[in-house]
Amino acid sequence: MGKDFPASPKLHAPGGDKRRNLSWIFGAGGLCFFFYILGAWQQQPSSTVKIDTTRVHLTHCDRPEQQAAVGDASSLDFSAHHAGGGDDDPALLDLAFDSCALKFSEYTPCEDIERSLRFDRDRLIYRERHCPAQDSERLRCLIPAPPGYRNPFPWPKSRDFAWYANVPHKELTVEKAVQNWIQYEGDRFKFPGGGTMFPKGADAYIDDIGKLVPLKDGSIRTALDTGCGVASFGAFLLSRNVLTMSFAPRDTHEGQVQFALERGVPAMLGVMASQRLLYPARAFDLAHCSRCLIPWKDYDGVYLAEVDRVLRPGGYWVLSGPPVNWQTHWKGWQRTQEDLLGEMTAIEELAKALCWKKVVERGNLAVWRKPTNHYDCVRNRKKVYRDPPICKAEDADEAWYKPMQACITPLPAVTERSEVSGGKLAKWPSRATEVPPRVATGLVPGVTPDVYEADTKLWNERVGYYKNSVIPPLGQGRYRNIMDMNAGLGGFAAAFANDNRVWVMNAQSSFMDNTTLGVIYERGFIGVYHDWCEAFSTYPRTYDFIHANRVFSMYRARNKCDLVDILLEMDRILRPEGAVIIRDEVDVLNKVKRIASGMKWESRMVDHETGPFNREKILVSVKSYWVGESSG
Repeated sequence: MGKDFPASPKLHAPGGDKRRNLSWIFGAGGLCFFFYILGAWQQQPSSTVKIDTTRVHLTHCDRPEQQAAVGDASSLDFSAHHAGGGDDDPALLDLAFDSCALKFSEYTPCEDIERSLRFDRDRLIYRERHCPAQDSERLRCLIPAPPGYRNPFPWPKSRDFAWYANVPHKELTVEKAVQNWIQYEGDRFKFPGGGTMFPKGADAYIDDIGKLVPLKDGSIRTALDTGCGVASFGAFLLSRNVLTMSFAPRDTHEGQVQFALERGVPAMLGVMASQRLLYPARAFDLAHCSRCLIPWKDYDGVYLAEVDRVLRPGGYWVLSGPPVNWQTHWKGWQRTQEDLLGEMTAIEELAKALCWKKVVERGNLAVWRKPTNHYDCVRNRKKVYRDPPICKAEDADEAWYKPMQACITPLPAVTERSEVSGGKLAKWPSRATEVPPRVATGLVPGVTPDVYEADTKLWNERVGYYKNSVIPPLGQGRYRNIMDMNAGLGGFAAAFANDNRVWVMNAQSSFMDNTTLGVIYERGFIGVYHDWCEAFSTYPRTYDFIHANRVFSMYRARNKCDLVDILLEMDRILRPEGAVIIRDEVDVLNKVKRIASGMKWESRMVDHETGPFNREKILVSVKSYWVGESSG
């Protein structure tokens, strides 16, 4: 008689079969019960991760002042009980990236000075985004921090001070000395808050504007500062609960946007040239130009028409500097009275043609207001003004590499003069959570008020989980500049609405069919269209914290670009000792984790907030501290 193996197809007596079947059933049931109890025990938040509440990891750093600021390396413990499975890509197992040469420490791939010289200088087109076109042009190395790099001052002290070693440029301290932009004091820069048109300080300047427009009642929340300098205007508006998107080109004013972000003030590289600004229509409550040197009257008024596109119905445009109050300043501006009068007259006429109303001109300030609807404006196209015309039907929100147009962007239709096109907004701070007009009126396919409110609740819970169990310093002022790479409806940013130590740059993928960046602005937050296959328009080391919700699976599904390039760009814009949270499928995160280890990141996998049985996981990473080496 042969040996009876379990896999053998032998016949058994009926009674033996029943007993064997019962034994298998009870055995399997017992194992299921055991693993259920084990999983429930592991789901407890206290066993997920341990991070000191005030400290982050620090390596290769023995300066006492930094150790006092960020603490001991041993205080960060990324212990995780669920690592998950995934595919082993042999190409990633021993991946390690070299450091770029120190000359690339301020490298901005899409605003590269040398590459820009290939493009047309007319209308400053060469200052626009021009990204590396070939793989051979892409840098696949780690951008080094300059020697002596330090953690920035915490907010609000960072508004007034920055370390010289972090942005080692003294040019503006000489060029703008009289205007009080920036001063050099020993090992740091000081920002007195001055500007070209407000040498006595931005605070006093903003107070003057506040006498002309309602800055304190919550009706103005989002602002746009064109040609921002070191962003003192936006820095001091923050104390009025006004969040400003400041932009300036990378030009002879070396490092102005870099200084702004080092101060903890929202800013990005940008220029008004031939392409639309990277914001949706009807985004800003106020736009501002203080001697921004934009030729408003030229090119058929296309630049003021672009401001009109991004300005909310009823929004304000504030202009100071030439040609406002030219009667007083014409000699100092070294221009003729006739020239300045002609420019002012042209701007006045263009504003009228855009259907704007001049609110007031007082001292060095002039203020116009966009109409709350186009009820009368469309009729005026036929009777009074023919130029600029009303733009033809198109997606007014579209802005990614979209040419500017010298036409009036039509507002949503209304039936009465008293209506606000697109719907009236709540005042801040209620605006952060109330259902935005674009959602309430059904302009966002698939997003109902119920969906919106559920999303807000979900991100409140998720951010609470981050703060309580994943990375507590997130809720304690450790991180100031935060990037959300896939912002959705802005729920992540809304979860920080009551924390003035934090601001969030909300990035919206430019290739999405139904973009929701307009919703984010209606909530009172700021953001930008972006494709993460390209570099972001900022300097290296300008964000303290990066949040990436399903970014990698989204780009992998579309086969748009290599995940390595996205991660290298994240490393470029992240500060040394900055932190990253990546949410995605576990197999994606395992691949990302291997790449991240080659970028000198320390990473651990953490369970989803609902527990270990969710296939989506959270990868938490900290970028190590290291600096470039000077050849001298």
